Amino acid sequence: MTQFCFSFDVSRCSGCMACVVACMDQNDLPGDDGVSFRHVTKLEQGHYPAAKISFVSLACQHCGDAPCSMACPTNAIFRTREDGSIDVNEEFCIGCHSCVQVCPFGAPQFPEEGKMSKCNRCFERVENGMEPACVHTCTTRALGFGTMEELSEEKAGKASVRILEGLLSGSPENP
Repeated sequence: MTQFCFSFDVSRCSGCMACVVACMDQNDLPGDDGVSFRHVTKLEQGHYPAAKISFVSLACQHCGDAPCSMACPTNAIFRTREDGSIDVNEEFCIGCHSCVQVCPFGAPQFPEEGKMSKCNRCFERVENGMEPACVHTCTTRALGFGTMEELSEEKAGKASVRILEGLLSGSPENP
């Protein structure tokens, strides 16, 4: 099985929220009820003059050992596709919110109908050779998408370049 996943580079995210808007548009979410499958959180660190603001964009992580799936009493949440996605069958959902209680990422959402829904990695787009809407829209390229192998190789390559640049400049800190 080829496991697909998102990658995120916190150093690139500007907090523009384009990924959230793209997700809401792709999934026909109205936005007025606060339901979105992707969320951006602002992290503030330090104090003046060394204050720093970072942003973290998160959606369902499609966990290998998905706690939401294990907590669902009706088996409405399950792994279906070859890409490792965790899906939900809204017809089986009873709206008990057990999945919300155990999900460390806040992925399960409950729109007005009261049935759980969540990020499906834009499987329709991916099946047609496109990136998920959030990744495609990310102007700073903080979000990525691919197989675990591809993303691991990419991250390892970037880390190697940073280490070499640090060594060549004579300051290997923060490789």
